[in-house]
Amino acid sequence: MEQTENKLDISIANEGKNIAMIAYITIIGLIIAFVMNNEKKNEFARFHIKQSLGLALTGLALGIIGMIPILGWIINILGIFVLLYMWIVGLMNAINGKQNTVPFLGDKYVEWFKNL
Repeated sequence: MEQTENKLDISIANEGKNIAMIAYITIIGLIIAFVMNNEKKNEFARFHIKQSLGLALTGLALGIIGMIPILGWIINILGIFVLLYMWIVGLMNAINGKQNTVPFLGDKYVEWFKNL
């Protein structure tokens, strides 16, 4: 029974892998992935769309914080490096067919976007 479930999970991940990878390619890719996943629902792709949306909103928040002189600039620069690391981990998870959350805020993204 477990082998059947594993094969099912693997096939779901393989079907959604392209959509999941597209989700991590800029905001335009996120929108395209969202539209593509609306046509044919895939849980793997949906998970990575949520993670990518969280990363995009985190980047937006960093941009707003970066407008604050001196302290905001420092937080923005450090935050961009952390965000880049999170983005690379998320993209690598999508490429490898893994449904792992991105470091630091990934669990929060799942919680915040559970109805998406």
